[in-house]
Amino acid sequence: ARWALSGGSAQVERIERRCLELFGRDYRYSVIPNVHGEVCAHYPRYIVLLERDAGASRDSYESTVQVGRLQDLINRSKMARCRGRFVCPVILYKGKHICRSATLAGWGELYGRTGYNYIFSGGSDDAWADAEDISEEDSALRNADSQLFDKVRGHDIKLLRYLSVRYICDLMVENKKVKFGLNVTSSEKVDKAQRYADFTLLSIPYPGCEFFKDYKDRDYTAEGLIFNWKQDYVDAPLSIPVSLTQSLNIDWSEYQSWDLVQQTQNYLKLLISIINSDDDSGLLVHCISGWDRTPLFISLLRLSLWADGLIHTSLEPSEILYLTVAYDWFLFGHMLVDRLSKGEEIFFFCFNFLKHITSEEFSALKSQRRKSLPPGFTLEEICLLKQKDRGSTTSLSSDFSLGMESSPGAAGSFTYEAVELMPAGAQAQAAWRKSCASSPQAVLWSRAQQSEDRPSTGMVEVKSSSSSSSTHSDNFLRIGSSPLEVPRSR
Repeated sequence: ARWALSGGSAQVERIERRCLELFGRDYRYSVIPNVHGEVCAHYPRYIVLLERDAGASRDSYESTVQVGRLQDLINRSKMARCRGRFVCPVILYKGKHICRSATLAGWGELYGRTGYNYIFSGGSDDAWADAEDISEEDSALRNADSQLFDKVRGHDIKLLRYLSVRYICDLMVENKKVKFGLNVTSSEKVDKAQRYADFTLLSIPYPGCEFFKDYKDRDYTAEGLIFNWKQDYVDAPLSIPVSLTQSLNIDWSEYQSWDLVQQTQNYLKLLISIINSDDDSGLLVHCISGWDRTPLFISLLRLSLWADGLIHTSLEPSEILYLTVAYDWFLFGHMLVDRLSKGEEIFFFCFNFLKHITSEEFSALKSQRRKSLPPGFTLEEICLLKQKDRGSTTSLSSDFSLGMESSPGAAGSFTYEAVELMPAGAQAQAAWRKSCASSPQAVLWSRAQQSEDRPSTGMVEVKSSSSSSSTHSDNFLRIGSSPLEVPRSR
């Protein structure tokens, strides 16, 4: 609705149609319509349910989820989470659904206090909701509240089970978000009724978008940038079941001393390890609202699995880049213009960070090695050269971060008209692959230190060939909005 008023709906429609076309290259899928934001005002107009590989035989990996039943469960459960951002499947890997969402909503939001949500959130990564520590005069509501929570969170749990989600990774650095002295959201890890006890809960606190202002201020240098874990609001410890940490050779007790690079690397290793396990269980990743930290890790997972040749196997680099920027970030509500105006460049960090995950330890294909791009082969060449100019047998390397090193032709604003996505044959596509290579017991680690980070690039501008519209912050698509300055080379 907001987009229709702003005149941006035609562009959003082109972007969404393009995303559907890219999903359709490799998957059979169904769509949950959300054209007027009736399911969720901050989700795509067409929510994609990936069902199976497009050319796969019936005995190959296939989702057991049926779109009609899923839609029914979504409609029942959507109020359980902040801003109505319900558990949504976004990646299909070995028949497992990798999902995203916001954290759990609380009584304020459940009772319709959306006015507070709008007034006080200011577009930041939180929402107006929970108040489980309320005054005595409100105690009469507690029994009714408890029944309401049982009902709404019960629907959320049914949705998680239907998607076969077992693992829930919570990126919040707090147990509950506090704003204006009140608890404004909750999370599974502090649900007093232990409704989520049957799931494997992982508390993996990761700095919010505000921290990435420090990243920008340090000339985009992530090495040596350490989050200040001693801040008053930081009260969520790192908590991971022992069974999930044994094979990773990571000293998790040291997490408060990790810089931004090491922390992101270790969390990504953990997520890859979880989805690569032998069971059929799915994964949910969320932070507070699910539109900053959540797309960061969803995007890294999608790009990493693609580079291993395990998902989206027919897409070229420019196409998988388009898909993850458009679907995982933009259509799911990342407010780029707002973040840029505050210098909170988590979006930029995501793609510049790719240079730190090129080794085989980040590959889901343990028996193969990742290949490297030839020296001097830049992202600009990947996105702008014609097919005949692209010939290489490679994938993500330190030369291939999704940012350009002081390219004279690099564009600096995020528009939709700059990069043509050029088709390529199967040989060229294969060449880009990285091809190569619930436990009740949990270990708990608490509190920590201070922070700072680095990249080297301008933003990639993307052009859609076709798409569909959505109801996000109208600032995101506004043509002529503040351009992203190309960071200086060091």
